[in-house]
Amino acid sequence: MFDFISDYDDPTLLGAFWVTVQLTVLSGIGSLVWGTLLAAMRVSPVPLMRWFGTAYVNIVRNIPLTVIIVFTSLGLADIFGVTMGARDDFELQGFRLAVLGLIAYTAAFVCEALRSGINTVPVGQAEAARAIGLNFTQVLTLIVLPQAFRAVIGPLANVLIALTKNTTVAAAIGVAEAALLMKEMIENEAQTLLIGAVFALGFVVLTLPTGLILGWLSKRLAVKR
Repeated sequence: MFDFISDYDDPTLLGAFWVTVQLTVLSGIGSLVWGTLLAAMRVSPVPLMRWFGTAYVNIVRNIPLTVIIVFTSLGLADIFGVTMGARDDFELQGFRLAVLGLIAYTAAFVCEALRSGINTVPVGQAEAARAIGLNFTQVLTLIVLPQAFRAVIGPLANVLIALTKNTTVAAAIGVAEAALLMKEMIENEAQTLLIGAVFALGFVVLTLPTGLILGWLSKRLAVKR
């Protein structure tokens, strides 16, 4: 029943999912950093920063991820010559460009999740912090963001799960992750449903523990009002 797996040894299957995990982790970290900066811009007292943050989120969220990923390859690499430090290694270049595209896209959703968390922090706390002489950056980093992060662990978990599934779009530019291997296996084998079930199970194994752990963490660290 599983004879088709013998043509794709475990290192290949595990390697493909390992690339998926790497895409998720690196893109997740980058999205958290960039999304946090965008959220800070959206609540900034500087009009230009608020405008940029708002425009970025509204534009990027309404562009299909496939378009963004393909643009990073055809646009940044082929037209503008952005190689991400991997000029002669096309596999590494494609991987890094995929991470860049995933960060650019996912950060918009991280930003909105964080902004909703910022809105849960009582305004009086920020006003009290300003009254004792703290500037905007200090109020944001010391008072607001720590509470906002605790309030949005659940929504951020959903963003991370969506990111894990969105890594399959990287196959569009030839990144050797799980979806690309599944496509190759389906093209070479007749057991489409079985192959699909195996890879679906693989993604369940990746995403289910994430949801359970972060869901528990969200309840444990929830801010009591």
